[in-house]
Amino acid sequence: MIKELELEELDVNAMGDVLRKGKIRFTQLTNRISIQVKLIVAYIVIILIPIIVFSWYLFNGFYQNTIQDTLKKNLFILESEKANILNNIEIVGRTAQLSIADREVIDYLHNARELEVNELVDFNMNTFSNLQRLMFNNPNITNVRLFTDNPKTREIWPVIFKESRIAGRAWHKSVLAKKGTVWWEILQNEKDVMTRETSDNEAASTYVSLLREIYYPNDTHVGILEVDMLIDKFFQKTFSPIQDGQSHMLVVDRSGRIFTDSGSDFFKGMNLEQLRNDWEAHPHQEEFSFTFKVGDTPYLCLSTPIDQLEAHLLNVVSLKNPVTQIKQTRNLFIAAAVVLIALLSVITYFLQSLILKKLHILRDSMKKVRRGDLNVQIDMDAGGEVGELAHHFRQMLNLKMMAEVEAQYTISDALTSLGAMMRYSLKWSNDHVRLHDEIQHIQNYIGIMNIRYDGKLELKLDIPEGYLEQEVLKMSLQPLIENAVKHGMNVDKARRQGVVIMIRACKKEDWMIIEITDNGAGMSEQKLGELHEKIVMEDAHFHMKYSTQASRENEGNGIGLRNVTQRIKMYYGNECGIEIQSLEGEFTRVMMTLPYLILSGGMSADEKSTYR
Repeated sequence: MIKELELEELDVNAMGDVLRKGKIRFTQLTNRISIQVKLIVAYIVIILIPIIVFSWYLFNGFYQNTIQDTLKKNLFILESEKANILNNIEIVGRTAQLSIADREVIDYLHNARELEVNELVDFNMNTFSNLQRLMFNNPNITNVRLFTDNPKTREIWPVIFKESRIAGRAWHKSVLAKKGTVWWEILQNEKDVMTRETSDNEAASTYVSLLREIYYPNDTHVGILEVDMLIDKFFQKTFSPIQDGQSHMLVVDRSGRIFTDSGSDFFKGMNLEQLRNDWEAHPHQEEFSFTFKVGDTPYLCLSTPIDQLEAHLLNVVSLKNPVTQIKQTRNLFIAAAVVLIALLSVITYFLQSLILKKLHILRDSMKKVRRGDLNVQIDMDAGGEVGELAHHFRQMLNLKMMAEVEAQYTISDALTSLGAMMRYSLKWSNDHVRLHDEIQHIQNYIGIMNIRYDGKLELKLDIPEGYLEQEVLKMSLQPLIENAVKHGMNVDKARRQGVVIMIRACKKEDWMIIEITDNGAGMSEQKLGELHEKIVMEDAHFHMKYSTQASRENEGNGIGLRNVTQRIKMYYGNECGIEIQSLEGEFTRVMMTLPYLILSGGMSADEKSTYR
């Protein structure tokens, strides 16, 4: 269990390192991009996100409306076909009722003696003719047949037959089990009882049949009634050769058999058994619908029950055309949006070029000054933020020139240092710099502070040349030097004799240790402990404890050191950070631990020192 927890903790730490490195790389990448490109990207994102959300909402609404319209339209077609089926059920039922309504028919089937010739002729001319007329009056009725097991009854084709002819049929037992109740059956590939051949080539048809056992009197079995209608007549729409090509109907009986025009082009490539399985996966006591896909083509299936037959009528609708229309409209919309965004981006780019032109002029002028050319003319109005920056930059150049003319070299050097500090602070193209760059910034800072403290500050460096290429976070050493100046000069001895600040760098295994030591005021063990607690304290506790204090009380509260520590840990991990040592009245030492990483590439710092 402990090992599992340790493994989970390692996984979490590894994930945290990956995210941290990803964030650093993303920051490095974005810092290299110009402000104009950033603005264009932000502009595109701001427009693109609402378009994506709106288009998703719009076309999802179109799709749902299309499904609903298609559902309503085909539900009406389904109900129309169901109405036709119910009408056929009524026709077959009425024919069956009329077939056994004549008492003479029942007497003939149940007669205990053989009829004389004249009686047979009379029955055939009158009663039997009425039975045949039932079929002739409704051409959709294929067969009306009466089967009897009475040995005294003679067969009269094509209506009256011996029951032995159907005794082997699968449905015979089911009909007898119903005890006179109507039994509907779809007789698939049924061979005609009048056909005497028994070969496999014998003609067969599929009927929708009403089957019923005939009782009379006193629940005495008389025979079985069969009324047939060809399946393509019974389910006219299902088997109609005239279809719209976008939908097709099929029937599923109580046994799960599927009846439809399977030769239709509509069902090419469609697995009807899989369709039945999908249909059976839904509760189908009432009307319902569901969607499915065959390849890339979506379909809608509507189902309604036919209770009398214990069957269901299904209408399968292809959604290919409406979905294709929606996709075409969507693609056209996206293409128009892309073209519009591209056009607007180009226009915005040129407009931004005009807006940022003054900023580019100011940037180029600063580059010239950095190269030593102080005779820079910045012809720019003083309006706006860029104009205000240009104005102050011109003023700074004029002050430096005036200081050199008046031989005020201290002021001139201070202005040069101030300008360098401003450029270093404003040019934030990367969070990582060389130790050499950070040292130059600190030297400029000490140069300016010496004006305030009358040259009482001395900066000493003990850094091997190869270590000047070490990677450090930008502006990470300056807050430590600022603390050394601010708190080191806070005693009379330091103000009289000055403060020496020493910066050292050394390598220990895979780590670079940078020490900043001053011989200023130092601090007591109690203050050192409080400072250490503030640096490592959780954010929530820190803000709760110190955010309500007055600003004067917050002076020296360790926020600068805390921020430096948090930045180091965020970029390099919890193994890195700063450590503070101090002795009141003697010294303060801050040790920064970083991964040993040389930015210039090639030989390491140790190899360079050995080589030299």
